[in-house]
Amino acid sequence: MSEQNNAAERIDVKEAAEQGVDKNIYRSFNYVGTKETLAYLFNDWSNTFANIGYGERYIWDVVKIDFGIAAVVNLFTGAWDIINDTFISAIVDNTRTRIGKFRPYLVGFQIPMTFIGLLYWFIPYFFPNSAATYIPKLIFYYIFSVFTETAGTFTGVARSGYMSTITPNPNERIRLITLAELLTGYMGEDMPRYIFGFMYDMVTTGRWKIQLRTIFMGMGVTCALISSAFTLWFFLVSKERVPQSIEKPNVKEGLKAIVTNYPVLLMCLSEFLAGFGVGTSQDNYWIDVFGENSMINTLKALVSGISGPVGSISYAFVAPLRKRFSSKFLWVGSDMYGDMITLGFFLIGITNKNYLKLKPMLITYGFTEFLSKLLFGVNKVINADLWNEAMDYCEWKNGYRMEATTGVAKGLVIKLERIFMNSINLFVMKKVGYVQGLKVGTQDARTKKWLFYLCTVVPLVTSALGIVPKMLWPISKKKRAQMYYELSERRSMMVSDYVDSLKEEEEPEIG
Repeated sequence: MSEQNNAAERIDVKEAAEQGVDKNIYRSFNYVGTKETLAYLFNDWSNTFANIGYGERYIWDVVKIDFGIAAVVNLFTGAWDIINDTFISAIVDNTRTRIGKFRPYLVGFQIPMTFIGLLYWFIPYFFPNSAATYIPKLIFYYIFSVFTETAGTFTGVARSGYMSTITPNPNERIRLITLAELLTGYMGEDMPRYIFGFMYDMVTTGRWKIQLRTIFMGMGVTCALISSAFTLWFFLVSKERVPQSIEKPNVKEGLKAIVTNYPVLLMCLSEFLAGFGVGTSQDNYWIDVFGENSMINTLKALVSGISGPVGSISYAFVAPLRKRFSSKFLWVGSDMYGDMITLGFFLIGITNKNYLKLKPMLITYGFTEFLSKLLFGVNKVINADLWNEAMDYCEWKNGYRMEATTGVAKGLVIKLERIFMNSINLFVMKKVGYVQGLKVGTQDARTKKWLFYLCTVVPLVTSALGIVPKMLWPISKKKRAQMYYELSERRSMMVSDYVDSLKEEEEPEIG
């Protein structure tokens, strides 16, 4: 009777898929338990927690790497990044172990890479009070960048593939992403930035008689260790549950997966076109225009506290919007919505030179922050799951998964462009008259104006074409339902064949 019911359910789901009804082939079955879910949440939180912000200020004012030299270093390290991505991704995609395809790299590299990465915060101690063109410091910075980039590639490509394999249930995947984005917001993922912003201003305004390098080192090391501990815990207790093909894919198959995986090509093209955005971070605008950032950060935290519940409520919109609209509609819509908010911030800023007036800009920031929170949850979840959906599309079309190679292919052109654009942005900063090492808030009027332009309208205009590929996303609601039905059937057969092969190996030979 049970088998008849299961068969009836499968026929029902198949018919639903053929009609385009998004009916969950996995029903309500969840693969990820409570402990693993908790580890997933803390891992997501800790990834953002490790970012204390002010990265550009650290290189510009503390480590002191000359803009021109930094641009050249970026070109060389970026070139090596592209080279090592190619062969490292092939190694990862051909890995088959008892603990999985990705976990050996994620678990094995976590501790050593954490401690090596901590050296980044000690560079000002290794070369104290040195000039921005000091050769030994530049050599160390270059070698360190190349080494960490190489080792980081293993963990980077493994992590991107791993997150799409912890559950074969697309609905459970959405649930995990939604929980992570929702709950980690309440756990203060941006708090290190606010705390460090306060510390930064206490030092730059002379209220604390300590050096900038001290607070960067203290906060950077602390957050890195906390983040690494939670990330390692997640990798240890979680599992890979999407079966890989027994046959290891070769290079030819990898290239085929890249060409035939149309969603990945569109995501790559979208990022490529958007990557031509020229600009700088909004933090640099607040610091270099108004001088003191602690009060600004306090008010930003207050605004985030007020608008935070709106962002939390927005996660409730995810399920009904995904049911009503396609991923393409939500992807394009959230992009356009964000652009309109940025444009509004810019227009208010240039009116009567408000960008030089703290009060109207803080009010405008609060209003735009509130508006952005309305689609915050939808934007977070949809953008995170599109990549996972593209990986499933690759398996559906080609019969095997190429997470690492496909991920590198997606990032290859983007990295080439980013190398170029990072150098362009550094030269632009020099062109607008930015002077390294000046006391905050003392750049000239022309530079302040351009800092505002470079964090609003300039990147908005120069990255506008990135929306075009999003409009061509090929996975409709009907195709998505069909894809997950057929993947479920195929994966069940793959596991069954594997179990049968193990039984045959265990049976003793007769005679």
